[in-house]
Amino acid sequence: MSVNSIPSPKFSNASATRLREIPYNYTSFSDREIVIRLLGEPNWHILNELRDERVTGRSAQMLFEVLGDIWAVQRNPYLEDDLLDNRKRRKSLLDALRHRLQQMEKRHAEYATEHPKRAKRVSQLIAAAHQAVDNFEAHFKSSVKMRRKAEALLSKHTRKDNICFDGFARVSHVTDATDWRVEYPFVVLYPRTEQEVALLVKDCINLGLTIIPRGGGTGYTGGAVPLTPYSAVINTEKLLDMAPVNHAANLPGVNQSYATLHTGAGVVTRRAMESAESAGLVFACDPTSADASCVGGNIAMNAGGKKAVLWGTALDNLLSWRMVTPDGNWLEVERLKHNLGKIHDQKQVEFSLKRFDTDNKNLLSEEILTLPGSLFRKGDLGKDVTDKFLGGLPGIQKEGCDGIITSGTWILHKMPPQTRTFCLEFFGQVREAVPAIVEIRDYLASLPKTGEMRVMLAGLEHLDERYVKAVGYASKAKHQGLPKMVLIGDVVGDNEKQVALAVSEVVRICNARGAEGFIAVSPEARKTFWLDRARTAAIAKHTNAFKINEDVVIPLPRMGDYCDGIERINIELSLRNKLRLCAAVTQFLQGELPLRNYEDSTNKVELIGDRRELALQEVEQVRTRWQWIYDHLDLPLAEAEAKFAEYNINAGELSNRAANPILFHRLQDHSVRISWKQELLAPLKEIFSGDNFLLITERLELTHKDILRSRVFAALHMHAGDGNVHTNLPVNSDNYAMLQEANEAVARIMDLARSLDGVISGEHGIGITKYEFLNPEELADFHSYKQRVDPEGRFNKGKLMPGADLRAAYTTSFSLMGYESLIMQQSEIGEISDSIKDCLRCGKCKPVCATHVPRANLLYSPRNKILATSLLIEAFLYEEQTRRGISITHWNEFEDVSDHCTVCHRCESPCPVDIDFGDVSMNMRNLLRKMGKQSFNPVKTLAIAFLSTDRPSSVKIMRKLLIEWSYKAQRIGNFFIRPWGKAQLKQPPSSTGKPNMKEFVVHFTNRKMPGKLPNKTARALLGIESNEIVPIIRDIKKTSTDSEAVFYFPGCGSERLFSQVGLATQAMLYNVGVQTVLPPGYLCCGFPQRAAGEFDKAQQITTDNRVLFHRVANTLNYLDIKTVLVSCGTCLDQLEDYEFEKIFPGCRVIDIHEYLLEKGVKLEGISGTQYLYHDPCHTPLKQQDPMKTVNGLMGAAINKSERCCGESGTLAVGRPDISTQVRFSKSEQLHKDTEKLRAEGNEGKVKILTTCPSCVQGLDRFKGDVDDLETDYIVVEIAQKVLGENWMKDYIKEAGNGGIERVLV
Repeated sequence: MSVNSIPSPKFSNASATRLREIPYNYTSFSDREIVIRLLGEPNWHILNELRDERVTGRSAQMLFEVLGDIWAVQRNPYLEDDLLDNRKRRKSLLDALRHRLQQMEKRHAEYATEHPKRAKRVSQLIAAAHQAVDNFEAHFKSSVKMRRKAEALLSKHTRKDNICFDGFARVSHVTDATDWRVEYPFVVLYPRTEQEVALLVKDCINLGLTIIPRGGGTGYTGGAVPLTPYSAVINTEKLLDMAPVNHAANLPGVNQSYATLHTGAGVVTRRAMESAESAGLVFACDPTSADASCVGGNIAMNAGGKKAVLWGTALDNLLSWRMVTPDGNWLEVERLKHNLGKIHDQKQVEFSLKRFDTDNKNLLSEEILTLPGSLFRKGDLGKDVTDKFLGGLPGIQKEGCDGIITSGTWILHKMPPQTRTFCLEFFGQVREAVPAIVEIRDYLASLPKTGEMRVMLAGLEHLDERYVKAVGYASKAKHQGLPKMVLIGDVVGDNEKQVALAVSEVVRICNARGAEGFIAVSPEARKTFWLDRARTAAIAKHTNAFKINEDVVIPLPRMGDYCDGIERINIELSLRNKLRLCAAVTQFLQGELPLRNYEDSTNKVELIGDRRELALQEVEQVRTRWQWIYDHLDLPLAEAEAKFAEYNINAGELSNRAANPILFHRLQDHSVRISWKQELLAPLKEIFSGDNFLLITERLELTHKDILRSRVFAALHMHAGDGNVHTNLPVNSDNYAMLQEANEAVARIMDLARSLDGVISGEHGIGITKYEFLNPEELADFHSYKQRVDPEGRFNKGKLMPGADLRAAYTTSFSLMGYESLIMQQSEIGEISDSIKDCLRCGKCKPVCATHVPRANLLYSPRNKILATSLLIEAFLYEEQTRRGISITHWNEFEDVSDHCTVCHRCESPCPVDIDFGDVSMNMRNLLRKMGKQSFNPVKTLAIAFLSTDRPSSVKIMRKLLIEWSYKAQRIGNFFIRPWGKAQLKQPPSSTGKPNMKEFVVHFTNRKMPGKLPNKTARALLGIESNEIVPIIRDIKKTSTDSEAVFYFPGCGSERLFSQVGLATQAMLYNVGVQTVLPPGYLCCGFPQRAAGEFDKAQQITTDNRVLFHRVANTLNYLDIKTVLVSCGTCLDQLEDYEFEKIFPGCRVIDIHEYLLEKGVKLEGISGTQYLYHDPCHTPLKQQDPMKTVNGLMGAAINKSERCCGESGTLAVGRPDISTQVRFSKSEQLHKDTEKLRAEGNEGKVKILTTCPSCVQGLDRFKGDVDDLETDYIVVEIAQKVLGENWMKDYIKEAGNGGIERVLV
């Protein structure tokens, strides 16, 4: 076959000029899909005919403008809400749409007599466009009416802030981890209790809304993506009830007791796993998304994970579950005679089905469902979830199409005490390495499974070569490069020796297949082995964070054939891409070639000479060679090698040991390489050598980069123990041809899986991404079931039914934004867009995010904020380009998203693509400030001013006003507003949008500010406020001129606010016998300003401080300072920009607590007081695990208290409503922590220690809420214990009596 005979998009790189003529389309849709969506398919055919006959194109352009406006608003709830709220703007848009249609009608009338046939088709198009505009207008009216009706009805059963029509809630629920979108939900509901769910379902049915059950939003097949515009997403993330582990539950029909765990549907999988683990047991349903997925979704999808190889999927481990059915009634499903193992091993499986009314009081019916165990899975395919009917068993594996799961009870297993983890790195041919999976399984299966000598495989995971690169895998084998395949597995048993022998044998088996083996024994080492597996979503960073994720299940004996088949597809796709490259290079060479002219008189034709023809001949020769290889991949190798000389193919030594080798096997083992650099670029560079042709070679490389960006490939990672293979194809969603090619590849992959007796879906389900690959026979039983239990489509209307595939689905594309937009080019908004474009929507950021507390009405995880930010940027671009002006509402919503961040930076660590939304938030705030759109907050402004001023008189006055008087007033306010404050604390209201003044005041005063603060700053107490002197503090009895000197940067919090922290730091340094150098005057590090978005101010502070510190260093060069100390984590982070190693050569920057530990300072024999430690968001303890430092200093094991205190610098004064929500989770955690201490028999007072000035204030505000909790800094506590209760007075007295040297600077 020739290149020209191959249809697009395989080899051609045709221009996409006709793909996207409709403006404001930043999606994967081409004009075709948009026209069909808005005008219908017949009108698309008419439009296509008219485009081919285009006269001037002006009417078409006006029609496209109309469709572009409608499409932009329909897919952006922020634009829709703004038009709903602003009649003037809505009228302006509708008038513009109708004006364009009127202009089209005028032009139509002018040409009607000349082209009557054409005029008829144009008339039909105009009529359809009018209808689209009428529908568009009617939607606004019906939405307003429907919202009022829905809120009135639904608010009878739940709080109003659990009923969300806002853009943030809707964009957060329009998609899942796939990023496929069809329709935005009409409303999002957040029921707080199970009882609310049934009532809300009933009312949604009465409103005519289809219900979409939704948990963590981590699905990979679009199971929770709404397909209809009038849908209600019921988010279960607030259903967090989790009972204690029942160690001896009586299971119906089972003659032994067994451990169980009851969880609400919204419990995050990881929390269930931790609860089981704390009881010495195992929660076996452990998908890779465990940090974000919810157990309700695990039930609905029948999810699995790495432990499925040992204990099966959700279905195997469920004892019972509760759900609300499409009639609004309750259904309780309980498994009888549970075999405590994999369900398909049981001959007959029985379930009890009990139906109750909406109030869950009256039993309506009861039945026993009996099914053969073999029905649940095909053969030995442990994760086959393609049968959606599943014998009519409700809820499980139905993907939310027959009801909503509200809770479940799980059986928990006892993990054998001995565990070892192996990591196998294969460096040979993949086709020869893959059979090792079967060998490992068969060997471990042959070992005893009962008694003390039992040994079992508890997990076996696989990464292919592409994933090894994507996760940044560091090879454990030395000097061999990156492996071609990695296997990671757990082996468990009761006998340590037997487990060790088994793991050693596994390594020996794989050594024979060219593998290097490594074994981890300690929990820390084992955890390290598994870390890379958790970052597999990073494969999508190859493109724009969009990937087609297909999981299949393959019989293990056929796994080698599957990997071979994927390699075959990859090689073909690579060759296609190379041939497209040849076409693009040829097109470039045939055009005008860019030259570097040094003289105007240079004749370009003479300069190029015959180089153009030589280059074209070279490209054609290479194209012919690559085309021949592509066409003859199945040619027997002997016949193919006979042609190598003719096509100038260089071949290395064949290492592929296939029984019947063909040309494909040469490419598979890389003995024949298809190389752009060697075969094409090198000869072209030789032809165009010289400085004159530098632009040509640069353009050639840019052409290659552009074509390479469109290359489709499939990457594999798998739960190798049960044959569940995740086959991922990263795709650039802005490249329409690439999407089509990827979809073709997916179809081949599905055919390949079926041909090997596999199934097309494992744990990910069917959703909308795989429906088209199921045949009618496979779906017939489910369709009958759906028609019987939910004929009206009350749950997930259209899902898993005919037509529910990807034809109506689209995804957004950042790459299409901003090419023509001034706002993207001239502001930081482009940088913000670029910084979030790689988000994978995996949700791994949720557990660590302080602003994701569902029970506190706070669901601002970085995932949700990124989805919202991208839509707001789209809104900015659309309104800026239409010249109707950017709505101030959008800037307010943009600011609201940026406000919902504590800037803790903790989201970066679990993120597979290293997005730090703390940095993004600061950039958003800076953008708002620069564009004059940041709202004025007087309290926050005064707080920043207090931290920024360096004049002693200003510090004194502002401290009196803001700390002494304001804190006292706030504490008085707390007393009078206590009833309203308690209501807020019990159930914080939603913080979407700023609160009104009354609510703001209540939020601001609902927890008391600290009392009994020092009357003066540390500097004022020591008399060293002048900014013209550098104080050097030393104990003259313990130091000499040669004693160690340190530079202590106290920062604002330790000096101006909680001066006891700065003084305790100085006192301890004074005590250990070092010379302490303080900076001159009051200084701020600049972090508060940067966090507030005042980048210019922060940079100015940083620059001024650095200049000042250089002067200090020059003045005190005789002290040889090697250590810079801080007592604040934000200071430590900000000082990284100061480059202290250039100020004090060879110095280090560490926290005072780590320094004291180095000096051997530690407490001993503490009794009475019980301690907790709160590790700040910006922890200053970075030398080792913070708890090691804390335990070392305190001389005892201290319990760590998780979650953010809610103070977060100026957050608590700038947005106290958000702070109230954040504190909700901290309050819950503190209650748990103190209860744990009491349960251990500790009756003394509880004191919580920290290492952050802001956290001291935040934690002190829980006093009275949690026992009589006291808060202090570790260094202050140490000073009290080591130096005595009067340490502060004693230190000030001693230092003031000849202990301070004042050096002028």
